[in-house]
Amino acid sequence: MSEYKTEAQKKKFYRSGDWESLRQQALDRDNHECQQCKREGEVHVDSKKVEGVRKTIELNVHHKYEIEDYPQLALVLDNLETVCLNCHNKLHNRVFGATKQKKWDDERW
Repeated sequence: MSEYKTEAQKKKFYRSGDWESLRQQALDRDNHECQQCKREGEVHVDSKKVEGVRKTIELNVHHKYEIEDYPQLALVLDNLETVCLNCHNKLHNRVFGATKQKKWDDERW
């Protein structure tokens, strides 16, 4: 069983043919829709490929149980879920552009 602790190990895994194949299976199974948005009653689908234009990345395939901690589940379809970039960032607590809480709530004179 492989280990996925370092960036190099993870990069090698995410560039492998086995991952690409399983990733596509997850996207197809989930109908190329964000499953988290779907649970919230919204729809977020993948972008369409336009000839001559680079396709925008809208969806990621997320490991429910992270490969660093559960390497045995790295290539298990049931451990994968299609999510949009926004939901994926929320799942990993990567929230960008959040406003900082003010130190004081007083009026300024």
